[in-house]
This record gives sequence, C-alpha cells and structure tokens, in this order.
Amino acid sequence: MSLFDETERRPLTVSELTSQVRSALENRFASVWVEGEISNFKAHTSGHWYFTVRDESAQLRATCFRGVNRAIRFRPSDGLLVRVRGRLTVYEPRGEYELMVEGLDPVGAGALRVAFEQLRDRLSAEGLFDESLKRELPLLPRRIGVVTSPAGAAIRDIIRTVARRTRTVSILIAPARVQGAGAGREVAHAIRLLNEQHRAALAEGRARDCVDAIIVGRGGGSSEDLWAFNEEEVARAIRASVVPVISAVGHETDFTIADFVADVRAATPTAAAELVAEREDEIASYVEDLTHKLVNSLRYRVITERARVAEAAMSHGFDEVRTRLRASLEELRDARVRLEKLMAERAVRARRRFDDAVCRLSPARAATRASAARVRLAVTHAGMESAARARLDDARARLAVNVASLDALSPLAVLGRGYALAVDERGKLLRSARASKTGERVRVRLAEGALSCRVEEVEAGEGV
Repeated sequence: MSLFDETERRPLTVSELTSQVRSALENRFASVWVEGEISNFKAHTSGHWYFTVRDESAQLRATCFRGVNRAIRFRPSDGLLVRVRGRLTVYEPRGEYELMVEGLDPVGAGALRVAFEQLRDRLSAEGLFDESLKRELPLLPRRIGVVTSPAGAAIRDIIRTVARRTRTVSILIAPARVQGAGAGREVAHAIRLLNEQHRAALAEGRARDCVDAIIVGRGGGSSEDLWAFNEEEVARAIRASVVPVISAVGHETDFTIADFVADVRAATPTAAAELVAEREDEIASYVEDLTHKLVNSLRYRVITERARVAEAAMSHGFDEVRTRLRASLEELRDARVRLEKLMAERAVRARRRFDDAVCRLSPARAATRASAARVRLAVTHAGMESAARARLDDARARLAVNVASLDALSPLAVLGRGYALAVDERGKLLRSARASKTGERVRVRLAEGALSCRVEEVEAGEGV
C-alpha cells in the first residue's frame, strides 16, 4: 500500500518549505526582545558579529551585521547577560532560524558602563595607565595648549583663571567638538595637532612657540555627554603625546578613560588652569617670604652692632682716649697758628729793612744793591720756609708719638692683647683678689663685650 495519495497536490520542495517558514517567522516575529546569556561570540574579519543567546533550556543563534554593531557602545563577550532586540528569520542554506540583531543592551548595567569598564581593563592590561609613564608638569610653563570647544564655558574658565594668577603664560586653543558623534576623533586630532606644532617649533629653534603642557577637557554633563573622552582613539592620542597632558573633564566626581591615561588629572577645567599657574604663585610667595626674613635679619644685625658701638662709646677708656686725641689736635692747631704768625712778622721786618736800605743807597748803586738784596731776601725766605716746614714736621712727629702713647695707654689696646678688666658690683676696678668675696657678682670687660660672673673661690696670690 502506498504511503502517499497520488490524488493529493504536488509536494513542496525543501527550498519552498523553508521559504514559507521564513516568511511566516518574519511576519510573526518582525520585532522581538530576547533576554539571555551570550556564548560562542565571534567577531568576523568582515566586521559582523556572530553569537548564541541561551538560557537553561534553549539557545538561539544571532547575527549582528557591521552596520548595526558600529552603534553599539560595548563589545559583547561570552557569559554576558544581555537583552537583544531584533527580528527572526531563517538561514535557508542550513534550514536554521536565527535572530537578526538590531539592538543590544547588557542586563543590570548600562551599555556605556560596560563599554567603559571593558576599555579601561584592556588599556590597563596594555600598561597605558602605568605611573612610570606619567610625566611631571614643567616648573614654569610659558605656553599652554587647550583642547576643548571654543564656545563652551570651560575655555572661558581656563582663560580667566590663568589671567588672574599669572602674566607669563599664554594659551593656544585647538578647537574640537567635545560631544556627539565624531567628537572623540576631533579631540584626538587636536591633541596630535598641538604635538606637531611643538615639534615644529623645537626643530626650528622657536622656543617661545613650544607647547609646555596640554589641557584636554570640558565642563560637566551626563555619561553620554562625556563619552568622547572615553574613546580609545583619545586615550591613545594622549599617551602618544610628547607634551604632558592634563585631563580636566566634567566635575570632581566624573571619571573618564582620559583621566586614567593622562599625566595629571584635574577635577575641573578651572582646577587644571590653577595647576599650570600655581608654581609661579608659589615661587613669588617664597621669594617674598625670603625677602621679609632677610630684611628682619639685617635690621636685627644693625640693632646689635649699634648697641655694641653705643656700649663702646660709653666706656671710660674710650672717653679718655678721645679726650687726649682732642687735646693733641688743639695743640697742633695752636702750633700752626703761632708758626704762621711768626713767619708773617719776619716777612714784615725783612721788607722794612729792605726799604730802609733802598732809601740809603745812591741811585747809581741802587740797582746793584737791590738785586743783591733780592737774592738775600729770596734765600732768607727759602730758609724761613724750610725752618717752618721743619717745625711743622717736628710737630707732626710729636703728635704721632703722642697718639702712639695714647694708644699704648688705652685700655682697649690692653684688652685687645688678651687682657681683661674686672670691676665689682659698684663699678670699682679690682686690682687684688682679696678685694672680692665668694658669691659676689663681678663684671669682666673683654676686648669685645663683657661677662657677668659670680665669684666661686678666691685664690690669694704672692702679692696678697
């Protein structure tokens, strides 16, 4: 007996049946949400993703084409629990139904968070966040590059802060969009552009045009707004920069991949501007503090030396020496006055004798005798000048001897040779140890300064 009735309609081919199943599935399940765990994930060289979504009892093959997965922020991995949106279809060559993915979200965490953590872990494993790679900011930067939006509040905050804190730092702005599709690519390009400017200035010897540090950032916003600074291209551009980079994205609580890879992280753009200008403030404050300390030290030194001079001026020995020097100067002035008076009187007498002689001479012999008299007068005048000079030199010599004697008698000279003067509490000079008693206060005057002492023991000498 035949298993098939010949009167029935023509049987379907496999292709026809599969095509009808495909049409039915695509019409019935044109848009579905499926939740499950990813397994057997594979990223093909063509850019397409192939994986399986499964639960405890079943599994479903899924395909995500390149044009779709470009919009997905994170990269799927085995074991990740996801919610998939797509449409069912049949892959006719194998007769298998599968899900054509149109959207993909992780379950329990946002796509941006998963993408952030995946990129952070991958770059950290490569060593891009190592502390050994981070560079110190220059001590006194002269030119700062800024990568941000020229229309945002961040650039105004940076310019205002730098202008307030320093007069030596100039700002070079490399404009870039900091939000939206393609913003990350523009930020990375701006960083590379500033590095090219720096290299060209170095090669041409234009030190003033070199870029000493780069600030990359923007103001606060949502995770979506800040996403440009979480892109891998930006992170690699920062790490490849030959100029130290300061990341200043969002607010203090916001963290991006740029913060981890940058040489220095600033909480806000304003804080980044303060970082590049703080060294100048510190140095100015340090110099001002040193100046105050130096002035105070000099004032104290002047006061101390002035007190020492005043103390010396009040000393009895100093007064005695000064009095004797003053007396010697008075004697010298008196001797000079007497000498000048004597010379004047002798000159007058000589002139009178000459005039009398001229009157007594005849006119014939007057010229001859006048000539001889002039000669004698010149000789006499020269002798008088010589005698006066000799007496003046003698007076100066005697003054020098007196000064030397006074210096020898000066108590300061004696003290300068290592001796000391001791006086009791009443100021009376002590010439014998017996003049003092144990426990009494004694003031010992030295060449420089004085000592206040107490007598511990009295030793009687041979003269006692």
